Amino acid sequence: MMAASPPRGCAAGFPAEGRCGYYVEKKRRFCRMVAAAGKRFCGEHSGAAEEENARKRILCPLDPKHTVYEDQLAKHLKKCNAREKPKPDFFVQDINAGLKDETEIPEQLVPISSLSEEQLGNLINKLRKASEGLSSTLNDHIMSHPALQDAINDPRNGDSATKHLKQQASILGNIEKLKLLGPRRCFVEFGAGKGKLSHWVDIALKDAEKVHFILVEKVTTRFKVDGKHRKKNSMFERLQIDIQHLCLNKIPVLREGKLPVVGIGKHLCGVATDLALRCLVETYAACYEEKNEEPLAKRIKNDKTENDMNTLAKEGNENNVPKKWPPVAGIVIALCCHHRCDWRHYVGKEYFRALGLGAVEFHYFQRMSSWATCGMRKAPLEDTNITTKSKDHQNDDSKEHDDGEYRITDDSTDNLPGILTVEEKKKIGHLCKLLIDQGRVQYLEQKGFSPALQNYVDPLVSLENVLLTALPIHSSSPQITG
Repeated sequence: MMAASPPRGCAAGFPAEGRCGYYVEKKRRFCRMVAAAGKRFCGEHSGAAEEENARKRILCPLDPKHTVYEDQLAKHLKKCNAREKPKPDFFVQDINAGLKDETEIPEQLVPISSLSEEQLGNLINKLRKASEGLSSTLNDHIMSHPALQDAINDPRNGDSATKHLKQQASILGNIEKLKLLGPRRCFVEFGAGKGKLSHWVDIALKDAEKVHFILVEKVTTRFKVDGKHRKKNSMFERLQIDIQHLCLNKIPVLREGKLPVVGIGKHLCGVATDLALRCLVETYAACYEEKNEEPLAKRIKNDKTENDMNTLAKEGNENNVPKKWPPVAGIVIALCCHHRCDWRHYVGKEYFRALGLGAVEFHYFQRMSSWATCGMRKAPLEDTNITTKSKDHQNDDSKEHDDGEYRITDDSTDNLPGILTVEEKKKIGHLCKLLIDQGRVQYLEQKGFSPALQNYVDPLVSLENVLLTALPIHSSSPQITG
């Protein structure tokens, strides 16, 4: 057990009245859980109390993030939130995972720090050759929205809160620019965390009719904001599921309501972006198209004239929604954490193969992508081993991806052969991110979308400042151009 009282010289003071007296060394403060009447510690830390020494607390076998009394384990397992629950109808095992090719799974690969100068040089040459013709500078589309102005200007905000609000404002501004902000549609927020992006979209829509929000998050999240919405015209539904297994077609509101979907996300980490794209344009859109005569791509190809397309786009009803609105009306996702991508789930495999690249190169490029944002950061004074790596695919608002408090301590950032300067590493990291994102762009193009990449906030606000947007090719909403 850690010390139950702060070390000498600590400015933590004393626990608040009625709160646990256990001092959490890692957080440099007392536990904030409520202690039972007459007790010094909360249930989680009661093992530190002398009167509780007779009872032993052990790690929960379902979730080692919390503990339980050993003599109450059987009772706890029946109600633990981490216990396996019946799968909902929209759970379909690995439906968005992509095909698994055993022949492409690389053998145990050595860390980048163990590569020779020649091996690392060959990788970098492959990267530069594959990136030829790609513009390394994206267009800036830093936008805002009046719905967030009061919140951004609130003097009570700290730096972190202001940064997140600026990002949400720009994403919302881009959604509006793409004409995706309107009535009679369903916004699906992937990696929703607390649900703040959907919260602001709902506020911006005001009293728009028949708007539904589906918030997808793998883990249980505290301080959710979607529960605050009780308006008649908008409905919030939270799904606790890994995107890898999510079948949107089996969600009642989408199966019965026939609402066009707008996929959104703020800092959707690595592999979760690929899973979300496949969930939208393969699992959902493809299934929808199968029910409607011919596929989207074939319909576009068979359109005889541009005038026919314009006529289709302008067809509408009293709510100004086209009668033949595509199943996926648009995609607006802020990208993040390319070092957490996975070859099996990556949607741009075809693009990589066309460049003569495969699973091995992808593995090293994804690791080197961290050089662009995390490799040169100042590590925390107390602990240089903090990392953003996690088994969870999806965004967690409790973790910052871009505020400088975390540093990737993967061996790809340290102890490299002495052939690269800091600036060169940074440029290589950006090239890796660009190449991975370009594979996603080509994937969306092949699926009948018009995608684009742009910088949506200043790097001082977030180092992860790239926004991926996409509209169906025959949509009436024009894609943003430089």
